Amino acid sequence: MNEIRKIAVGPDYKNAMHYEVGQAVIRGNYIIHSIEECNDGYIVRIVQDNIVVNWKKVNLQMPVHIEYNINYD
Repeated sequence: MNEIRKIAVGPDYKNAMHYEVGQAVIRGNYIIHSIEECNDGYIVRIVQDNIVVNWKKVNLQMPVHIEYNINYD
């Protein structure tokens, strides 16, 4: 399974909402922990003080652009 690094949600990439693993969100109080594919879309999870919670769910009705994490080991 490929690890998702970034997701852009919206009809065109330039004006889409972009979410990237490691990005600070909610006034800098949380960090995006992971972006995972689920049966009916994508889940964006955030972390603060080692507690991971679901933050956003993107359904498959929204156009999305996915960037996968590429490891060159």
